[in-house]
Amino acid sequence: MVAKIPVIEQCTVSGPFHKDILVEDLAGYLARNRNLVFPHRHNFYHFLLFTKGTGTFSLDFETFEVQPWRIYFMSPGQIHTWVFDEGVDGYIVNFDKDLFKTFLVRSEHVSYFSFFSGRAEDDVFTIKEEQRVSVLNIFERLRQNMRELDFGRVSLLYLFHVLEKQRDPVERLGANKINHALLHNFMNLIEVHFSTLKLPKDYAALLYVTPNHLNAVTKEQLGYSAGELIRNRVLLEAKRLLVVKNYSIAEIAYELNFSDASYFTKFFKKAVGCTPEEFKKNINLYTKKYE
Repeated sequence: MVAKIPVIEQCTVSGPFHKDILVEDLAGYLARNRNLVFPHRHNFYHFLLFTKGTGTFSLDFETFEVQPWRIYFMSPGQIHTWVFDEGVDGYIVNFDKDLFKTFLVRSEHVSYFSFFSGRAEDDVFTIKEEQRVSVLNIFERLRQNMRELDFGRVSLLYLFHVLEKQRDPVERLGANKINHALLHNFMNLIEVHFSTLKLPKDYAALLYVTPNHLNAVTKEQLGYSAGELIRNRVLLEAKRLLVVKNYSIAEIAYELNFSDASYFTKFFKKAVGCTPEEFKKNINLYTKKYE
């Protein structure tokens, strides 16, 4: 298969900087990396904070407006592109997916933060006005001291907790921590099994809860049913496969364990509003703008 959307490696964009973590002013990063191919994916974690400028940012086929004090998080594998107007600035942070592997007892801790969920709607949000000065100070200290690896790790974790706190309502305390943990475990299981397990009851059995309880928790926490979360992940993978490599519709149906290409096409059209072939054609027209 010929890759249509490339994977950018950390070393490609880090230049002379530390390969485990890069913190740079956005204007300088864009000037250094004028030849980036878009759209693209990363094999590392990546996030941007805008302090000024306008434009658009697309993440896993959803497009967002660039606004000052808006922050965008990306996990490895997510497809994104951007179109910035003149005068864009802020900060950009790249860090290796194994940055915390030997630093934390539970290195998967990073995935517990809501903005590293891999769901585009969770990965973009605006920093509250009362937190902007302190967040800006953290970014600047990170930029100045990023070669001190342990300082960078601690500062990143502190920043993530600050940002998570602004998104977490007070009500998500006490007993709701159990529901939050259940949801996190459910999302992790979906990530592993979405191509083979398509029904909420299958995941409920793995989580030792009833399907009704699992559905109630997902609706309370995210506003989606458990079945919707599973279907949305299957759809996202289908979209990625349609644009990442030259797969046929039959090959994608097989990859996602649909009984045949016809059933996959019906599933896709019902959810997206167009056939896989039409989606692929529209994305191809879009990507040609960046070739």
